[in-house]
Amino acid sequence: MAEPNAKTLDNIHKARTYKDIPPSDYLVPYASIGDLLDRRAAELAHKTWLIHYDADGNREEFTYSQFNQRVNQIANFLTRQLNVKNGNRIATIGYNHSQTIMIYFAAWKIGATIAPQNVAEDDARINYILRNSEAVTLLARPEYLNRAVTIVQDVEHSEGPVSNVRQIVQFGGDPHDGFVHLDSEINSCSTAFTPEVTPSLETEALLVYTSGTTGAPKGVVLTHYNLLVDAKGIADWHGMDASHRTMCVLPTHHVNGIEVTHIAPLYVGGSTVLTRAYSSSNFWARIARENVQIVSLVPTLLQFSLEYASIAEAEGRSIWGEGISRDDLDNFRHFICGAGTLAVALSSAFEEKFHIPILHGYGLSETTCYSSFLPVSLDWEEHRHWMKDYGYPSIGVPIMPNEMAIFDPIGSGEQLDPGERGEICIRGHNVMKYYFNRPDANTETFKFGWFRSGDEGFYEVDEQGRPFFFITGRLKELINRGGVKFSPFDIEEVLLQLPQVKVGLAVAFENDYYGEEVGAYVVPIEGQEVSEQEVLDHCRTRMTFEKSPKVVVFGMEVPVTTTGKYQRLKLRVLFSEWKHTQFRG
Repeated sequence: MAEPNAKTLDNIHKARTYKDIPPSDYLVPYASIGDLLDRRAAELAHKTWLIHYDADGNREEFTYSQFNQRVNQIANFLTRQLNVKNGNRIATIGYNHSQTIMIYFAAWKIGATIAPQNVAEDDARINYILRNSEAVTLLARPEYLNRAVTIVQDVEHSEGPVSNVRQIVQFGGDPHDGFVHLDSEINSCSTAFTPEVTPSLETEALLVYTSGTTGAPKGVVLTHYNLLVDAKGIADWHGMDASHRTMCVLPTHHVNGIEVTHIAPLYVGGSTVLTRAYSSSNFWARIARENVQIVSLVPTLLQFSLEYASIAEAEGRSIWGEGISRDDLDNFRHFICGAGTLAVALSSAFEEKFHIPILHGYGLSETTCYSSFLPVSLDWEEHRHWMKDYGYPSIGVPIMPNEMAIFDPIGSGEQLDPGERGEICIRGHNVMKYYFNRPDANTETFKFGWFRSGDEGFYEVDEQGRPFFFITGRLKELINRGGVKFSPFDIEEVLLQLPQVKVGLAVAFENDYYGEEVGAYVVPIEGQEVSEQEVLDHCRTRMTFEKSPKVVVFGMEVPVTTTGKYQRLKLRVLFSEWKHTQFRG
């Protein structure tokens, strides 16, 4: 692995320092995530920890003790039968399921790193990630076994098969011939586990890949300490304690679903409800039935809830779902919302319709999860002020264990004053260890001792002297569709495979349902013709629906900078008529 050079390592150390407290001065009392789980299982053995609903609404429940025993069985299986060791990487292709979470914790008990894959991504990207991550084992749900084999045995690309993956293991469902079946194997494994090498707070725990505007995807390395200290910061900010229950409707291949609604409630001895996916028809009913206090969402799901409520009202039904009223939700406190572009109009409409506050926040995979939130203590008038009076909903105030600032957007390292727009930068104990095997990205990202987000924003100060931050756009031109980020360059590579296309640009345009959607701006070769449907069909045979363009706009000119770089953001206005359109695969 290419390690960062000495100067970059020094800058990373500065960027991982919180108010002059070095990252080696730990702010949590636990030795690792496994240590935390063991303690909770001993202290709260019979308390409900995890409730899981599958796609059919079937419910299962695990106490702390039961969950820990299953985790130990999986850890024993991984180490003894698959030879997974401390420092190895394990990849998963699946979805929200109790077993998915158990596999994560089993890896952490071993000291292995989890590299979860997003099934919405195309095979080529997952192939790259499996190879780059050096994963030794791939665990897949039965629905994705054939796809997993195709990805690992890939022969279409010059790199060839993913030789570092020693085996593909099935978890869930009935056994399939030719695959080791996790469920069948673990029953004979011990419910107690002792690792060969004891993980520490500095042990790598999570390797998630984030798209960049240039080059290959970057692997974000997060340690046990990153996950634990950010969980503490989130839990403390939201006043979580052992009496609280969260609900996870976001995908658990992403840090949000892992951190906010699993590790944070575990940190305080609470409990969580894990759902297969968001569903408007049972969303409020499940909150009421399970006595949930906090749910983490992305703006897309706020839009879906509003749409469901509007239809219900028009048909004379309850906006909360069949048999549910506002009185059934008395114990519910607020929503956490981030990861996507939240519009003032959407947040205002949601809060006015449901009279439940949205605690807007901000963070990135590189900062573990959340770095800021609106304060819980704001009264309704103050809350609404920060949510709508500046043209953007505030992403709030920095939380422990990090600081935030606005720097000159050219990367000079000069901090800006309130109201001035620049690059949002972060430093603290929740900042990642580094990008895996990307010295170029590490050098630029940490060049003045802060983590540079690539996002544009500003801050204002309230009467108490607290800085309230706002995000106004991106200096990097990623497409953020419902919280999942796609590199425009990946999509443009596919567009340019069409022989009639001279210039093909992927453009992020505003959309009510996903915050941003994917558009294509195409300049045909002179004398050549290509239709919108040809472009769409071409892309959708090579990329997932989520990543593919939904609309094609044709033109003859492309705005460029003085250095010849394409200015994609200037093309967004051409897609404005599709702002209110929901595109379905």
